[in-house]
Amino acid sequence: MRQLGELEAEIMHRLWAWGRPATARDVLADINKQRPLAYSTVKTVADILHRKGMLTRHKEGRAWVYTPTCTRQQYTASQMQDALEDNPDPAGALASFVERISPAEADALRSALRAVKRRSAE
Repeated sequence: MRQLGELEAEIMHRLWAWGRPATARDVLADINKQRPLAYSTVKTVADILHRKGMLTRHKEGRAWVYTPTCTRQQYTASQMQDALEDNPDPAGALASFVERISPAEADALRSALRAVKRRSAE
């Protein structure tokens, strides 16, 4: 899964945060609280995200309603996996990553590893 562009990320972050389907007009109204943007721009980028498989859509009246195809966590995990696959030294990349994370993030990583180990043992 490729990295999102700036407006693609803005749209996806809103949809993930809202946890509900939304129209391009819903997204536009929220973005316009911070900066002006044209409806056609948001609609075009939402359609691009649909073609890329990041969003599903269905019609309600005349409007498309968009829903993410993955969670924010799943998207982040796919980005991390892509980065590791592209690196000739994934162990080194992981070690560098662990050196940079906070103690709280390290605790979260240990907890995640324990949870995965428990699930795989079942």
